[in-house]
Formats: sequence, structure tokens, C-alpha cells
Amino acid sequence: MKNGKIALVGTGFVGMSMAYSMLNRGGISELVLIDIDKEKTKGEEMDLSHGLPFAPQKMDIKAGDYSDCKDAQIVVITAGAAQKPGQTRLELAEVNAKIVKQITKNIMESGFNGIIVVASNPVDLMTYVVYKVSGLPKNQVIGTGTVLDTARLRYLIADYLKISSKNIHAYILGEHGDSSFVPWKHAYVGCKKISDVMKDNNYPMEDLDNIHKEVVNAAYEIIEKKKATYYAIGMSLNRIVRAILDNENSILTVSTYLNNQYGQDDIYIGVPSIINSNGIREIVDLDLSEEEQKKLNKSCNLIRQMRESSIDKIIND
Repeated sequence: MKNGKIALVGTGFVGMSMAYSMLNRGGISELVLIDIDKEKTKGEEMDLSHGLPFAPQKMDIKAGDYSDCKDAQIVVITAGAAQKPGQTRLELAEVNAKIVKQITKNIMESGFNGIIVVASNPVDLMTYVVYKVSGLPKNQVIGTGTVLDTARLRYLIADYLKISSKNIHAYILGEHGDSSFVPWKHAYVGCKKISDVMKDNNYPMEDLDNIHKEVVNAAYEIIEKKKATYYAIGMSLNRIVRAILDNENSILTVSTYLNNQYGQDDIYIGVPSIINSNGIREIVDLDLSEEEQKKLNKSCNLIRQMRESSIDKIIND
């Protein structure tokens, strides 16, 4: 699948941050941009293409339509409405569920049978919508989950400990939202448990909890300062796509369909999963403490409650 064809649905800030990241990194042969705003999409095609002389490799970039999804290896969905002031998460979910449902139908009508990666928010719910509407196997539908949250966590821990973020092995699980959590006993700095690192340096463990709180509040702070977040999620999408195209068998905390794993069923949620050219190869089953399991259950229950209140009806209408 290396150097494959990617179709991007949604040419807003998030989608174009991913596209720009791909242009700079290379590794794909064709990128198709799809959006309801045809003029903007054509402009984005032109703007990206003008940077190709400085890109690491040749890439065909074009403004296309859903028929171009037919032979794509991966379709990335970033389209959807942004949360408005005063709008609840459930209200946003209802709006985006209708949008994502129609997008998924359009993709599948092309004859597409690859992997769909979803970034539209609330991402765990929207990934479930895509799974149900598309009829694709569960391993071929992936959400960005807590990949971005985990990247933020690693950055902040690295900054705190003055260690390269590439040597921070810690994960955020649960929903991409306020109810996420960190299983600290599975967090390492290099090959050393982070709890031992904290103890050896006389750092209070409470500092780690404060770092997680910073992660949870990061999006709110960024949105307050610059109205939206898009660079890091664009990089996160690129990371997931690379893991698929290069058949990496990498562990990423994507939004994954649980079928009796972690005591949960029929729900998409962020858990460590092995990603390769088939999408999700398998779920990494962590041994959670009783408190951590309660946090995961709470996260799943919040998503399930939103889904059952109106999203299921939108899917089935």
C-alpha cells in the first residue's frame, strides 16, 4: 500500500493541515481533495501544487469528487461543523452525525473498500456512525481517538522531565474529551517506569495528574487564543495514515471498535491498537486497575448516552 492514493473529505483547517503535512513528508502518490465548496477546493489544490518543486517527491494533487474514492487506499474524513458558542456536545454530535452519514453514503456509493480514518468531532461517535453506515469491517474504520491527546501528554511530560518526547511512552485512553485518563502504571521513560523516575528525582506524583489536566484543557486554551486547533491533529492524521500505508504494526491510541474488550461492547473509544495495512490488526489489552477501569467505563457511558439519545436514530433513519 506504500505510496498509495488518499482521498480527503473536508478542506477546512484540519484537513488542509494534514494535506500540508503530507506534502512536506511525502510517501503518497496521489491526494484527492473533496469538499462541498468546489471553488475553495480548487484553490487548495493550486496552492499545494505550487509547493511541489520543494516537496521530497512527486505527488498528484487534485480537487475531485466522491467517485475518486473508488480506488483510494484510505479516505480521511475531517468535514463537519465546528462547535458554536453555547452549543452542547450533543447538539454538535447531532449536526455532524447527519453530515458524516451522508458523506459515508457518498463514499460507499463509489465502490470504495479501503480504510476510512475519521477526525470529525465528537470523533468517537462519528467513527461509530461511519462504521454503521458504511458496512465496512470494524478493522477498516478508525477514528483519531486519543492520538492527539497522547501526543500532547508526551510533549508535556518531556518538557517537564527534560527528556526527548520520543522516549516518553505514555498513553491517554477513553474518549477524545474531558473524561479521558492516563494508566500511569503503563507509562515509561525509555525502559524505566515513570513512577520510579518521579520517585528517584523527588518529583511529586501529583505533577503527573496536573499534566493530564493540562492536556484536557489544551484544546480549550488554544481555541480561546486562536479560535481553532488544527496543526497537531493534522500531524496526528498523517501519523495514522503513514502507519497504514507502511504496514508498520505501530501502536496508536486510535478510536477502535470494542467487542467485549475492556468489558465494553459495540462502542468506539480510544485504546492502544496495532495499526497496519489492514487497519486495526488487534487491540492491545492493558491490565487496568479498578479505578482506571471505572474511568474507562465512565468515558464509554458518556458516549453511549449521547448515542442512544439521538445518534442511533439518525443512523437508522
